[in-house]
Amino acid sequence: DGIVAEVSEITEGTWVNLVNPPEHEITIVAENLQIDNAFIRAALDEEETSRIETEDNNQTLIIIDIPCAEKEDDSVIYSTLPLGIIMCQSSIVTVCTKEVASIQEIIGNKVKNINVAMKTRFLLSLLLRIANRYLQYLNQIQKISNFIEKQLYKSQKNKELIQLLGLEKSLVYFSTSLRATEVTLEKIFRGKHIKMYEDDKDLMEDVLIEFRQAIEMANIYSSILSGTMDAFASVISNNLNVIMKVLTSITILITFPNIVFSCYGMHVTDLPLPYTLTPMIISGLLVATVAVILKLKNLF
Repeated sequence: DGIVAEVSEITEGTWVNLVNPPEHEITIVAENLQIDNAFIRAALDEEETSRIETEDNNQTLIIIDIPCAEKEDDSVIYSTLPLGIIMCQSSIVTVCTKEVASIQEIIGNKVKNINVAMKTRFLLSLLLRIANRYLQYLNQIQKISNFIEKQLYKSQKNKELIQLLGLEKSLVYFSTSLRATEVTLEKIFRGKHIKMYEDDKDLMEDVLIEFRQAIEMANIYSSILSGTMDAFASVISNNLNVIMKVLTSITILITFPNIVFSCYGMHVTDLPLPYTLTPMIISGLLVATVAVILKLKNLF
């Protein structure tokens, strides 16, 4: 009736969603759909890169890097992990080590015009949701980056710099994964591995546009963040130099009273004006003179 509903067994036209499946589940699905076990296990390898592979029995494995966000202490960590999509003759299988937000949206019927029986349309709809998720996370990263930047203007602490470093690392993950995914998508859209229909042409173009927009945004945000971190590192280094300059000037000023009082404290009888106020007046005049000289030299 136009919605995605759960069924109790694997039949023709079903979508099998596997989340970190144990060995017995892998065996059951592989036997029912006559899939090579290696296809299912490929997506469970977190180091697997985006690719497409076709078997002789008209089964195609597509691995796409998808974005994920995890909360850690007071910050959010963004990264990517592989999602396996296996196109069988009669069914579709998705495999991932964790729950995928884009898939949960489809399961919860938050995505319109989903028909599992139309495998190519289903694949393109899923890819479009993944692209939208990339764009959503990239916007979040940009907002967090702007917030941290404002905090750094107030107080330059290591905590904010470490957070910016984490965001820059996330953008590198996104950028690398998106470029690899773009290559895989271009192979899909040539129609060699998966049959493409004329009705899906607009959706295909939308998917490519969204992914290319995500690639561009990731590259731009990464460049901005890298430049921001370099700028703040220079500012912090410059502030340290200013502080050291001031402390050095203060040390020089304190040195002169020490010299004067040391001389008058040695009980030498032939020093001029051996009275209590004399060393204080001499010290004050020396400190004032040196302070003026340092100020004129822009050293204080």
